[in-house]
Amino acid sequence: MNPEKFDLIVIGSGPAGYVAAIRAAQLGMKTACIEKRKTYGGTCLNVGCIPSKALLDSSERYHHAEAKLQKHGILVPGIQLDLAQMMKRKESVVRQLVNGIAGLLKKNKIEGVIGTGKLIASLGPDRTVEVQTETGTRTLSATRVLLATGSESTSLPFLPFDGKNVISSTEALELTAVPKHLVVIGGGVIGLELGSVWLRLGAQVTVVEFQDRICSIVDKQIGNELYKSLIKQGMQFKLGTRCKGATPAGERMKVQIEEVATSTASEMECDKILVSTGRRPYSEGLGLENIGLKTDPAGRLEVNAHYQTSAPGIYAVGDLIAGPMLAHKAEEEGIAAVEQMAGQAGHVNYSAIPNVIYTWPELASVGSTEEELQAKGIAYQVGTFPFLANGRAKAMEETEGLVKIISDQKTDRLLGMHILGPWASDLIGEGVSVMEFGGSAEDIARTCHAHPTLSEVVKEAALAVHKRQIHM
Repeated sequence: MNPEKFDLIVIGSGPAGYVAAIRAAQLGMKTACIEKRKTYGGTCLNVGCIPSKALLDSSERYHHAEAKLQKHGILVPGIQLDLAQMMKRKESVVRQLVNGIAGLLKKNKIEGVIGTGKLIASLGPDRTVEVQTETGTRTLSATRVLLATGSESTSLPFLPFDGKNVISSTEALELTAVPKHLVVIGGGVIGLELGSVWLRLGAQVTVVEFQDRICSIVDKQIGNELYKSLIKQGMQFKLGTRCKGATPAGERMKVQIEEVATSTASEMECDKILVSTGRRPYSEGLGLENIGLKTDPAGRLEVNAHYQTSAPGIYAVGDLIAGPMLAHKAEEEGIAAVEQMAGQAGHVNYSAIPNVIYTWPELASVGSTEEELQAKGIAYQVGTFPFLANGRAKAMEETEGLVKIISDQKTDRLLGMHILGPWASDLIGEGVSVMEFGGSAEDIARTCHAHPTLSEVVKEAALAVHKRQIHM
């Protein structure tokens, strides 16, 4: 049987895959998009970004009602948690969005294929993909194939996932009861976000982190402020500590830990262990060996500036290639890759990709940290301003955190913006835009910001770079 012919086959329908497929269709390419799950959207929509943010929002509202509304003169006696309803709402959000992706594929006349795609050796100039579906095998061919298969949770060799007591982020989003004690291995983004969810809902949460600080990739000052905030909220930390393993203790688990500096060993008893030590590119079963492709030690594929691998006609984006494992980075790469296939000037500015930790307060950043600039020997200047001095933040009763702006000492060009505070995830967009256009701290300082808004803290931090802040 002759293969079904397309201009582009996209394997994976996560943020990189479905966005790339839609852009390809807009550019006139006959496109197929393959997804191994039963629903489109990849990890992000199904078991990652979206369900975790749904629970973060729900748990923050619960915490707000329980601990913060009294200051606003709102009394809510006898507040109770309906975890089943909270999970039902999360699932509804996910369902609406994955159905939305299916609708977008249909609207753009993209052939959506539910099944597992595998590259097979091709006889002619086109690339061939074999798809195992519930009803049999489909064979597709195209001039180009874009690999956008994302990543998966990484387990520890001495602490494998069992889906019950030792869990990944996927199971942590589906718990049917609040654990009495949740131990989180890894003080990075996923661990802090999911730890925050269950902390707000009543769990004791202990984070075990090998480094001597949480979120080591963020600006140290801002990271330390988040650390202090989480401690104030009740989260417990064991920094500079390694996990050595865990053993059953009846229905519970005993976690063996060891201080890195002193080799002092101890144990903790808990209900659940969330392992959140990172993710790895997902390339299993893709058939890379059939076309002569190999991954690096980290499991990634090497690509050139056009996202082409060493195999002709094969492209890769997102978590499969180098760079931060972020949904929005993957989206931008997917669009850039297909635009370049169409002869356009697709481009991703890797210096202006924001990063967000959706704790509360939120932590958002773009560009360089002070530590990175110091390591490179780049002269810089810094301005900071606290939310405590902002009228809107006071009115909201959300005064925790600050905005930090870093600019080049000679040119004032914006080098980095780091925010810890309410809705930092939205506020960081201003820094991203200014960096994208090569703007300066002075550009932000000279821009009129509405009053009263949280964005005025960004303006004041920019003014503070040149010691001109007004409200402090």
